[in-house]
Amino acid sequence: MIIQSVQVAILDLPTIRPHQLAMHTITEQAVVVARVRDTEGREGWSEIATIGGASYGESTPEAIKANIDTYITPHVIGQDPIRFGKIMHDISIHVRGNLHAKALVESAIVDLAARQRNIPAYELFGGKIHDGLPVAWTLASGDTGKDIEEAKEYLHQKRHNIFKLKIGKGDPMKNVEHVLEIQKAVGDRARLTVDVNQAWDEDTANQCIPILQDGGISMIEQPLPGWNHEGMARLADRYRVPILADEGATSIQEIFHIAKHRAGNSIALKIGKTGGLTAVKQAAGIAEAAGLGLYGGTMIESDLGTAMTVQLYSTMPPMKFGTELFGPLLFKDSITTNRVEFRDFNVIVPDGPGFGVEVDHEKVEHYSREKGVLA
Repeated sequence: MIIQSVQVAILDLPTIRPHQLAMHTITEQAVVVARVRDTEGREGWSEIATIGGASYGESTPEAIKANIDTYITPHVIGQDPIRFGKIMHDISIHVRGNLHAKALVESAIVDLAARQRNIPAYELFGGKIHDGLPVAWTLASGDTGKDIEEAKEYLHQKRHNIFKLKIGKGDPMKNVEHVLEIQKAVGDRARLTVDVNQAWDEDTANQCIPILQDGGISMIEQPLPGWNHEGMARLADRYRVPILADEGATSIQEIFHIAKHRAGNSIALKIGKTGGLTAVKQAAGIAEAAGLGLYGGTMIESDLGTAMTVQLYSTMPPMKFGTELFGPLLFKDSITTNRVEFRDFNVIVPDGPGFGVEVDHEKVEHYSREKGVLA
């Protein structure tokens, strides 16, 4: 039951509406999927997403695929999937950086190891603590009235009671006014957070954060560039509203630095940017030991990537700020035959073998840039 092959493909998945961030507007999301097969024909699948090519971070879909095909796969073939810790340790010796690529490979191996034993993947990480996780939705129409109506409708449906607004693009003060009108409309029925996506300098942050804080906004995500740990520390010390580190909190070494210097008082976890499932659990342990709040972030993954993340997060203590694992709800279609479930303001943890979802091979082929790679 050793690993016989590793195959990687880039898919382009259309969204139901534009999803606007400071650095990019998503109308079609690139995701990278991997399939690992063993000698008995079993398959393990995984997905990693990036945003806007190289606009969000250094890893691009094309680089992820090329580096796995060329540099990582030779260290995987012939290995026993259950020894995924050793496999990834050996890869770390030979391959520097490439955190998204390592995360994709590790996750596919974990899915295969769990399926070989007919157990959910979360059993390989200590077992689940939660059956569901609170999930936020991003209000992104740009129209205050439409966003208010959308928020009220999702509250009525019991789909979301946490809402996030992207405010890194355009006039900062107009964005703040937009946020406060929505906060006033939903009142105490929902919690609002904002994400600046690194778009402010420290002067702008000091103008806007006091207004957002007084308006009842519950958390402010990455107001400053990721490299500006000193500035983030000053903001975290100055204001009572939590300051969340995301783009500045990638590797476990960076997260240790943030914890040590209080460059933010909470951390957004993401499998891709941290380097894999095991690395995310390590990152969460560092944050928990330092008394930092946790947030389950997203890179806008489909059902497959979301199932991976939900299963892992289910093994961790409660996250102070919940999650934003809404990705499947943003896509027009799914690459799995069964969907991740959302109800009662939660995303539900899948319980099937592996990551609990079954890949639709025809859909993967349909959305793949290069046909026949995963045939």
